This record gives sequence, C-alpha cells and structure tokens, in this order.
Amino acid sequence: MRIFTLIWFGQFVSTIGSYMTYFALTLWVWDTTGSATALALLVFFLQLSRIPITLISGLIVDRFNRKRLMILGDSITALATLTIGALYLTSHLQIWHFYMVAILIGGFGQIQMLAYQTSMTLIVPKQHYTRANSMAAVVHYGSNIIGPALAGMLYPRIGLAGILLIDLVTFTIAIATLLAVPIPQPQPQEKSQSETILSKLTFGFRYIWPRSSLRTLLLLAAIFWFAHDLGSAIYQPMILARTNGSAEILAGTATAAGLGGVTGAVLLSLWGGPKRRIHGMLAGFIGAGICKVGFGLGRSPIVWLPAQFCSSLNFPLLGSSGNALWMEQVVPEKQGRVFAARALVTQVVSAIAALIAGPLADRGFEPAMLPGGSLSQLFSPVFGTGAGAGMSLLYVLCALMMMLVGVNGFFIPQLKTIAASESN
Repeated sequence: MRIFTLIWFGQFVSTIGSYMTYFALTLWVWDTTGSATALALLVFFLQLSRIPITLISGLIVDRFNRKRLMILGDSITALATLTIGALYLTSHLQIWHFYMVAILIGGFGQIQMLAYQTSMTLIVPKQHYTRANSMAAVVHYGSNIIGPALAGMLYPRIGLAGILLIDLVTFTIAIATLLAVPIPQPQPQEKSQSETILSKLTFGFRYIWPRSSLRTLLLLAAIFWFAHDLGSAIYQPMILARTNGSAEILAGTATAAGLGGVTGAVLLSLWGGPKRRIHGMLAGFIGAGICKVGFGLGRSPIVWLPAQFCSSLNFPLLGSSGNALWMEQVVPEKQGRVFAARALVTQVVSAIAALIAGPLADRGFEPAMLPGGSLSQLFSPVFGTGAGAGMSLLYVLCALMMMLVGVNGFFIPQLKTIAASESN
C-alpha cells in the first residue's frame, strides 16, 4: 500500500488545486451569464471529448507505460490551467475558452484516470481493493472541502491569477510523486495477427455483453449516473438562483458534500466494506437518492447542508463497492479495454444528461414554476415559485430515479447471483 499511498497523496494535493480553480471559474461564469445552460455546457464539453478518446483509451492503457500516461495527463491539465491564466491576465478570457479547455482536459484526463484505476490492481493487494477505492474517494471529497474553502478565502486577496498559480504548484507536486515511485506493468498479451482494429476497439463490449452479471451492472449504473448527472448539472445554478448568487452558501454546500464524502470514505476504510459488495452498491444508490430528495426540497442552508452531508456519505460506499466488483471479475491485462468500455457507456449518458439539463431548466421547468406557470399551481406549495423553483423540482425527480434504481436492483436475478457468489 506504500506506493499507492504516495501516488494518492500527489493526486489529492493536485485535485485540491483543481477544485480551487473550478470554484473560482464557476463564479466567474455565473456572474458573466447568469445561465444554467452555460454552466451545464462546461460539463457537456468535458464529457464530449471523453467519448471518442475512451474508444481507444483501453488499447492505449493496456499497451503503453501507465506511469507515463498519468504524468502526461497531469501535464496537459497544467498546460490548460496556464492557458486560462494567460487569457485572464491579458483580458481576453471568454466563455468559449472554457469549453475548449474542457474538451482538452476531458480527453487526456480520461486516459490518466484509466491508467490510475488499472494500476491500482497491480499495486494494491486484493483484500484491500475496497479500502483503496475508498481512499480514492477521499481525493474527491476531501478536495471538495478544502478547495472551495481556500478559494473563497483567497480569491478576494489574490484573485483568479493567484488561484491558478496555486493550481500549477499542486500539479508539480503530483508529477513529482509519480516520478518518485515504481509502477508495475501488466504482462503484455500476445498479438493476434487476425485481430482487426474494429475487434480491438470493441473488445471491452464483447467481453462484457455475454456475461449477464457484468452487463446488468453496466446498465444499472448507466441509469443511476444519468439521473445523478442530470441533477448535478443544475445543482450549482439552483443554489445560486435560490440565494441571489451567494458564493458563501455555494461554498458551504460544497464543503458539506466534502465532509460527508470524507467521513464515508474514512468509515469505509476502517470497516473494509460489506462482504456482499453488490448490496453495498445498491444501498448506496438508495441512500444517495433519498438524501438528494431532501436536498431538492430544501430552500435554505438549514436543509441543504445536512442533506448534502448525508448524501455524500453514500458515494464512497456505492463507488468503492462497484469498482471492487469490476476489479475482481476482470483480469488485470484486460482491465484497460473492459474498464474503457464501461466508462464509455457512463460518459455517453452523462454527456446526454449535461446537454439536456440546461435547456430543461432554463426553458422548461423554470418558466413552468414562475407565478402563473403551468406547474406552479400543482407544485408551488412544496417548491415555491420564482428563480430556482423549477430546477428544484427537476432535481427531486432525478433523485427519485436514483433511489428507484437501487430498490429495483435487489429484485434483479443477475444481481442476486452476484450476491450469492460473494457469500461463498
């Protein structure tokens, strides 16, 4: 676990810097446009570039040095941060620049993430898979605490340029830790002369689809993450609309999410995870959905903060359990292509969710929940009317879908088979 811990530390520091930058840029975009669509498009373009890259990322990760691929991913993201800083300092920064940078980061970030995920199998003992995945969750949720808090405190003093400089320093630390440790490579597979490019690109899908348990896991997760990402795309504009653009409240909800995620990840690391990981994943789906229903019904930080904390408690459980299931059932030398196929499905549904979230909010639910709107009479006693009410209604509908996915999972025969095999 020593090598994994060193890599984990570097990625943790780097992600804190990235979250600082993202928080500061989110406020800049909202102040400039006041549009949920503008923020949702950032997520869309990030996912858009990942889709074609994912088609070949499995081949790349299974064939090339994974350590160098991780370093390349960090380097490209650092270069993108430097570009944003230069545009800002020369007063040329525009919304479309963010979309172009999101396309660049999304593509290389996908390769980096896959290289990191597949390397975990080779440097972490099998009995620690769930624990390592929960530590990886700390990177996301811990950064969600520290990044926005630091950005909110430092932004008035050092501005966007100073935050971007801090981000660049954190990338340097991440690259240094990668250079300092050895990362083993899987045994190379023998090349088949008859294997075509098309068969190589579709290997992951051809591996998953005949296996009913993997196929069911993939489809169930796709539905869950579609609902999650649709709600996630309107989460920030919903809060900003409800609070008249309050950066403090938005940072507070991000901090609550981070605290919940870190708490869940630490508890999971100490516990080691449930014996039946499929039950852990489904329970996480249900718990996250219930808490997000409460979050969407809220209209103030009194509700948002505890609901966000409780929601994030579930994600280390569902994510670590799901990842451990896949790591156990796919051999290391094939994980790059299989995990890439899995990621591609998730990215396609996430991109669709991000693309439709903004227009659904700005042109559908928000106008419908204004006084006199088509939905206001029915739902205004619960959600109120005016700015943010329509997005709250849409958010709750997404949360209900997440919860139902988890409940239905307990009744699917293929998942019952997985649970039975885990108990043996």
